[in-house]
Amino acid sequence: MLTVEEIKHFMEEDAGSQKKKQAAQGWKYYEGEHKIMGARLYYVDADGELKEDTVRSNIKISHPFFTELVDQEVQYMLSGGGDHIKSDIPELQEKLNLYFDDAFWSELYETLTGCIAKGFEYMYGYQTSENRIGFQHADSTGVIEVRAKDAADKTEHVIHWYTDQTQKDEKDIKHIQVWDAKETFYYVQVNNGEITEDKEAELNPRPHIVSEENGERFGSFFGFIPFFRIDNNAKQFSGLKPIKGLIDDYDLMACSLSNNLQDFTDALYVVSGFQGTDLDEMIQNIKVKKHIGVSPDGKVEIKIIDIPYEARQIKLDHDEKNIYRFGMGFNSAQLGDGNITNVVIRSRYALLDLKCNKLEIRLKEFLREIIKIVLDEINRNEGTDYQMKDVYFNFVREVITNAKDNAEIELTDAQKEGQMLENLLKVNNILDDETIIREVCAVLDIDYEEIKGRVAAGEGETQTVRKMLENIVPE
Repeated sequence: MLTVEEIKHFMEEDAGSQKKKQAAQGWKYYEGEHKIMGARLYYVDADGELKEDTVRSNIKISHPFFTELVDQEVQYMLSGGGDHIKSDIPELQEKLNLYFDDAFWSELYETLTGCIAKGFEYMYGYQTSENRIGFQHADSTGVIEVRAKDAADKTEHVIHWYTDQTQKDEKDIKHIQVWDAKETFYYVQVNNGEITEDKEAELNPRPHIVSEENGERFGSFFGFIPFFRIDNNAKQFSGLKPIKGLIDDYDLMACSLSNNLQDFTDALYVVSGFQGTDLDEMIQNIKVKKHIGVSPDGKVEIKIIDIPYEARQIKLDHDEKNIYRFGMGFNSAQLGDGNITNVVIRSRYALLDLKCNKLEIRLKEFLREIIKIVLDEINRNEGTDYQMKDVYFNFVREVITNAKDNAEIELTDAQKEGQMLENLLKVNNILDDETIIREVCAVLDIDYEEIKGRVAAGEGETQTVRKMLENIVPE
């Protein structure tokens, strides 16, 4: 069991870790909090001192490319419905569906989102109201793995914390859970003060599993710490890392253009020989009266400033292209030549497919750990002996397609099918009935054994079979 001092030490040490700082930065960009939001403008005054410019426009607009790339990867990875964990054993599939239901896939969606945005994320197991193990997403910024002193590769404790803000007195209450292989200890910390035991916890410490029989409670445990981590890559880097500079540059170029348009909406008036002493009066005359007085040798020139829009637009387009290229995403705004076939669409998914292929390997490894625990519980409760080899994964990613292409493919397939049946009709006097039936079933994709059984029962004499074939493909 960890002491309060040890818990506080581990939490303070973890808060200053570079890995957690990078994870927090990735999440900020996912939520649209970019570097541009802290941009400030400065100028050097007449005395040579650097001062902040509060007069010029300082438009701050984040362009959430990273949000799109993360959501795109997660949704593409989990597309095709939620039926991704399969078994050919009907009884086992029925049991698996109880564990891996819509609630589980919803939690996994949040876990994958955090994994890509932050670099790593967690799910943890708990006892549900149905007295079986369930799984929930855990924010990686609030999870600390405490290694054993005698084995650096063994996690001895997991500290999991999250913060609630009370509406009444606006206090930040940090709920802290310390997990080991048998039970969970509960603590609270108010406004970064002292860490104390949570007096509101019903059981403290609480066994992993609490059972009740005849009014008495019994505790048991999983025998392991039920926290499961999925990494975005070997170094646990956020997906933001390769494209952060490009996103920052895009924000800067776009906001600079907006600032220029805001600051130079009006023309500049160059006045010489002004008949007056008050500059404010001259400006007022220009804005309101549309005229000013000048000496006989004076004049007024109107200067129009040309904003370098084309150069900025080219730079913005270049940055956007590279963001999707190095972020390995699908750019839905990409223009084509008007001939958007299924082949062209699939080629635009190539980078996203490569990225998801790497994620799929880590996701399967992550899910195998969870499935193993589920199978152990099923075998223990049902007296069965299901193994990991009885379960497989079914990740089929859905891609948008060209409806015209699909219709042409269906028409071609139908014509091919009709031609094959017509060829069978031409040779039906040469081939035996069994061969004809087998080939017809293969073309129409129907159950040959069922048809064969009907023929054997007297429903499919030679003449009947040939008449059926003629009805399908009339001469």
